[in-house]
Amino acid sequence: MVAVKAGEIEGLIRRGPDPRIPVILVYGPDTGLVTERARKLAEDFVTDPSDPFALVRIDGDALASDPGRLCDEAGTMGLFGGRRSIWVRPGTRNYAPAVEAVLGASVADARIVVEGGDLAKNNPLRTLCERSPKALAIPCYADDERTLADLIDRTLQERGLRIDRAAREVLARSLGGDRRASLMEIEKLALYAAGEGTVTLDHVEAITSDVAASVLNTLIDAAFDGRREAVERDYRRFRHEGLDPGVVLGSALRHALTLLTTRLDNPEKTPAMMVATWRGLHFKRKASLEGQLGTWAPGTLRQAAVALQAAVLACRRAEPELAHALASAALLRVAEAGARRRR
Repeated sequence: MVAVKAGEIEGLIRRGPDPRIPVILVYGPDTGLVTERARKLAEDFVTDPSDPFALVRIDGDALASDPGRLCDEAGTMGLFGGRRSIWVRPGTRNYAPAVEAVLGASVADARIVVEGGDLAKNNPLRTLCERSPKALAIPCYADDERTLADLIDRTLQERGLRIDRAAREVLARSLGGDRRASLMEIEKLALYAAGEGTVTLDHVEAITSDVAASVLNTLIDAAFDGRREAVERDYRRFRHEGLDPGVVLGSALRHALTLLTTRLDNPEKTPAMMVATWRGLHFKRKASLEGQLGTWAPGTLRQAAVALQAAVLACRRAEPELAHALASAALLRVAEAGARRRR
């Protein structure tokens, strides 16, 4: 595998990886970013992404039941010739043998994009792709300030807009928990400022919701605080606003991982000291996060992250009504765990 540095990933995605590398694994805790990058990699390789013979989508669990199918798809010629993409969606079962088989085969004019979840370092699929010279593994972590600035500029430029420096800085501070949620905010801003030419601070303050003070973080904090009734109330509001349940679960997963990283990186610091270095924190969340850092141990945070990751994958395969029920149940389980930690 060719190592890809974090700062080089966006450029690699835009220009396209070496077509001689047939397998690309996209994984990480930011589910929105994982999906966005996987979609772009799969669609950009073919002439017409709407052609079902050119772009084939396969569920990971289907490959676990039939490992040979991936090799068959990779070796199949398109109806009208040309290159083909096989987009493997996340699954709950181990389909690494299917990927291993295709890495050992001769693949021409085909790209296999494997969309993974938040894979551990020893995960069979991640290990397989990181060790193979015929695969590329692309991690997807929360956007940093530089990546967010690039995302803002690029998305607005595609819609004929530029943005003032001050407006960009304020907007960037309210984004970053999940790529899909960030894009929704930027696109909403672009729609509001359409025809203006330049997005200003007034536009940002008028239309974008500050994620740090939004219902999304209110809901997540309620769950990790152990406030079950607040979770039930805020989730109803979240659902009424029409947001994707996968977005809130992805943000909750990111929050759990941030709490875990903060605890592990600062073993000697008090919760108050740890919160003081939390980037982009709204002052209203300070007390809540201090409580979470003081009550959630690393072991229970790991358990919460695993449960949330499983819920994210389940939601993505479920119908909308069931997805909401799964998301709500997952957050309520976190709230119950949070309540136990405070007793």
